[in-house]
Amino acid sequence: MSSIPTQLSPGIEIAALRNKCSTCSMHELCLPVGLDVDDMRRLDSVITKRRRVLKGEMLFRMGERFTNLYAVRVGHFKTTHIDSTGLEQVTGFQMAGELLGFDAIATESHHCNAVALEDSEVCELPFSRIEDLSREIPNLQRHFHRMMSQEITREQGLMLMLGAMRAEQRLAAFLVNLATRYARRGYSAKAFQLRMTREEIGSYLGLTIESISRLLTRFRKQGLIAVAHKEIVLLDIEGLKTLISTTNNSESLSIKPCD
Repeated sequence: MSSIPTQLSPGIEIAALRNKCSTCSMHELCLPVGLDVDDMRRLDSVITKRRRVLKGEMLFRMGERFTNLYAVRVGHFKTTHIDSTGLEQVTGFQMAGELLGFDAIATESHHCNAVALEDSEVCELPFSRIEDLSREIPNLQRHFHRMMSQEITREQGLMLMLGAMRAEQRLAAFLVNLATRYARRGYSAKAFQLRMTREEIGSYLGLTIESISRLLTRFRKQGLIAVAHKEIVLLDIEGLKTLISTTNNSESLSIKPCD
């Protein structure tokens, strides 16, 4: 696939050009860097479909047959798991440049629901075709192995966080993690809008909505953040990081928030 021409020839449709990976601002996050022109062209032949998911709609649900991975192009998602008693637990939040669907590779069925937190758009990656192409493009295979490893590390990091961190540390780690991820996408690391509700944040962190509200108020009074509805400004990121790394015994935790 060639780079974007300065002028489009009559035979090139703008819609087709927009569907190409190399013209997407997020492609360096969800796809490997350094693919040559031929490899990108082959990848474009696989990633041929975009899908709009409106706010509140499911991208996939628990028990659904696995066919695709999904690269988030625009918007935000949450993943949730519902246990045998019907209790819903938020297990993650995903944003542009991240992949959804790794949970289903082993069993070929999804173990969670993926729900759009706002009007969003994903690129569908048919997994069987991606597997075939990965055998021919080692860099692509290594990239997907790395992405799967990051997903495993994220889940392990969440378990450690919920088990070892105090409530205020959990929320501080959550905010710093969001800031880091937004910075990687070229957005502000200090001011952003929370796309998820306080109840959803509480579910993810193992805290009640009342605890989340109290902690946000405490952080505001301590000068760590400013809050206006869903708008968050991190006034003292270093202070939040210090809070994360300090236990009741003032010993340093070795937990680092994961992407």
